[in-house]
Amino acid sequence: MGIPLSKSEIVVSRLDNRDAIKRALQKKQLRRLAPRLYTTAVGADPAAIVKRNVWPIAAQLLPGSLIVDRTALENRPASDGSVFLVADRSYDLVLPGITFRPRFGLGPIEGVDKPFMGGLWMSSQSRALLENMRPTRARNHVRSTLSRAELEEWMERLLRRGGGVEKLNALRDEVKHIAKPLCMEEQAHELSQLISTLLGTHKAPLITEGAKARSLGIGYDPERLELFETLRIAVGQTPFARIPARKNAEYLPFFEAYFSNHIEGTEFEIDEAYDIVFEGAIPEERPDDAHDILGTFRVVADQAEMARVAKSSEEFLKLLKYRHSIIMDGRKDVRPGEFKIKSNRWGETIFVEPELVEGTLARGFEYLQTLEDPMARAVFVMFLIAEVHPFADGNGRMARIMMNSELVRAGEERIIIPTVFRTEYLQSLKALTHNDRASALIHVLSFAQRYVSEIEFSEYEIALRTLRESMAFGNPADSMGKGDHLILPSRQGKRNRSPI
Repeated sequence: MGIPLSKSEIVVSRLDNRDAIKRALQKKQLRRLAPRLYTTAVGADPAAIVKRNVWPIAAQLLPGSLIVDRTALENRPASDGSVFLVADRSYDLVLPGITFRPRFGLGPIEGVDKPFMGGLWMSSQSRALLENMRPTRARNHVRSTLSRAELEEWMERLLRRGGGVEKLNALRDEVKHIAKPLCMEEQAHELSQLISTLLGTHKAPLITEGAKARSLGIGYDPERLELFETLRIAVGQTPFARIPARKNAEYLPFFEAYFSNHIEGTEFEIDEAYDIVFEGAIPEERPDDAHDILGTFRVVADQAEMARVAKSSEEFLKLLKYRHSIIMDGRKDVRPGEFKIKSNRWGETIFVEPELVEGTLARGFEYLQTLEDPMARAVFVMFLIAEVHPFADGNGRMARIMMNSELVRAGEERIIIPTVFRTEYLQSLKALTHNDRASALIHVLSFAQRYVSEIEFSEYEIALRTLRESMAFGNPADSMGKGDHLILPSRQGKRNRSPI
């Protein structure tokens, strides 16, 4: 006869199942994990079983408990496996990989705390913030509450999300209503002062660098800085080939402007774009789109402008704004030459929050200055702009302009991203943003530079024919990998494909 219990791999003994548990233990269908706790996964690691079932176990062994303190803010067991709760007992319950550390205290507050799985309760963020203001000691386990530095980091992370300022202010208002029943009015006052300091409206000592920077109005995104450091190391260790720029490449800036706009959705037939740039033919039905191409062309066709690079973070920010004001001059609604005032995102990627743009760009520029190789600098600055996304629109175009500026200054070949190469390019950006993998971006941009170096841009028709024959205007690969592929002109007979 089987075990008359739940289908879960966790079994908790009760009066009605003790005999069934004894029989299952004799048949080795169950394995004991701790007093009253068993598992049907007899061959699995006990700690792994407990960790993946931590909340169902808590619900059965500590029914009706309230998850509190650092566990409520971190939403997971602490680094040493500690889980902190308010329950009707105050002694630890030690299991493989997890230790429940209950304490006495006020239970769930109606209308504040939230029901959690299996009859447990989860402290609201406002209550958890307030209770984490209590100083606690680390004994033979982690502190039950976050340290002041950890608390600053938690609130700083919240502020980096969309609507973070409003959310933190709302939490402060909620704290005022629950401080009295919790007898924590003093902690509520301290928390309010800490929040005001982070927002720059009050002065009080801070511990972490990120919090100090934010309070001074020069906050930055530390998670992005980790990405930038990953890329800085990768490009610094890559032996890039030196590819001198071709002379008399008169039409390269035109194709650069055309493709840079096309992959952003400003799509014209190549002949239409030619007439816009060289004949001044602005389509009546699409004047804004035409000005996008013209604005981009004005920057990339100016050799002296493209050879300018910043020597300081202040110059870097000014250069970005100046070039953006030119390329987006036809779209006054996106505030040309001004950094964004609203959050922006692309798919799963949420870009740097507006109040952290200048600080993150300035820190990124410091990383850029440690690089000497022109191609390393080009790859880095392109990703820096793309990842911060400092403007309401035109960020991709700005990223590629800043990339090619580094190459023009060094007398090296530019990079263009043809229409057919869009998927590879975007996937390589995602690989770094979401998976910390820089190699794809380096390979894609290196291939694109080599591709450009094999095209004769001194005559329009010759360049256009080569671009067409190498599938530059082809259909980008879809999510299944179906589509055209970019071919190096020197390898057209062998159908050499792009690297991703």
